[in-house]
Amino acid sequence: MIPASWYLILSAVLFSLGVIGFLIKRSLITVFMSIELMLNAVNLSFVTFAHQWHSVKGQIFVFFVMMVAAAEAAVGLAIIIAIFRARATLNVDQVDLMKL
Repeated sequence: MIPASWYLILSAVLFSLGVIGFLIKRSLITVFMSIELMLNAVNLSFVTFAHQWHSVKGQIFVFFVMMVAAAEAAVGLAIIIAIFRARATLNVDQVDLMKL
């Protein structure tokens, strides 16, 4: 049996990697993937606590977070494609939608 603390440590490491990727990387795709990594790290901790406390509430919450993440992925990728078509770059520093 794997202790719950290992799952929480893994969740913290994944969330930290997502934050580092969000803060350091300059590509919109990498930033987008970092946000998804952070969402999955939080989902892992929700499932860990739900299993530890023998409750279904955490798993239900994870289901809703996954639905929101799927919608965010569809809309986010559409926005990224539109930005790339308009600006021909995905660099966060060079994407300035208020300027023509």
